Parts: sequence; C-alpha cells; structure tokens
Amino acid sequence: MTRQPDAYLEPYLKAAQARKVLDLVALDVRDLTSIAEVFIICSGRSNRQVMAIADFIQRDLKQQGIRPLSVEGLREGHWVLLDYGHVVIHVFYDPIRKFYDLEGLWVDARRIEIQDAAETLEWEAEPDED
Repeated sequence: MTRQPDAYLEPYLKAAQARKVLDLVALDVRDLTSIAEVFIICSGRSNRQVMAIADFIQRDLKQQGIRPLSVEGLREGHWVLLDYGHVVIHVFYDPIRKFYDLEGLWVDARRIEIQDAAETLEWEAEPDED
C-alpha cells in the first residue's frame, strides 16, 4: 500500500534525490514505532559514495535550517543514519542494505510514493537573452 508524501518530507526527499542514490524508498512507520514517522532508505555504489550522499544531505538540510539530532556511521560509509527526529534517513552501501533488509523488517509499513527527481526538483532556468 502506498500513500502520497506529506509536504514536510519534501526537503528530505529532494536532498536525497539530488545525488545519484540507488533505490530511494520512504516508509511510513508512524503506526509501527515511536522512533520516527518516516524512514527514508537509499543506497550508494561504494563507501565513498555513501559518505558523499550522507554529507550532501546533511549540508543541504542544514542550509534550510534543518539539523540532525544525531549522525551515525559517517566515518565507515557502510550504513549512515541521519536522525532528524520525525524523519530518519538511512544511507547504505548497497550490499550492506541487502544484508540488513530494512524494507523486509518493516514490511508492514506503508510505502510513500516518491516521484522521480526530474519531476520534483525545480531547476533554475537561464534567463532568455533577447
């Protein structure tokens, strides 16, 4: 079962979509746990890419005044957890994601529909020169 994303999720999803993440998934876990309302899960192709994705998300959200409560795993780049309270972002190295299978562990969570980055991100157009 899927549902449309709430407006407050937009900055988190856009930050993740701005990098070449693999398999971006958002799970509505509010009825299943008190830890968070939404888990956002994505992957990178290498430890370096995982660290770069997590670093970019953190910097992008910080520019918008959104700061994490905690960040775990950034140094290793296997599984980075960015805890924003109501939203927890998991950035995995792809083989590690498959091993831990968070989507399988939270199979009862509703999936939140995520549009493609090209549709959701607004690109600044160059002004016409007449």
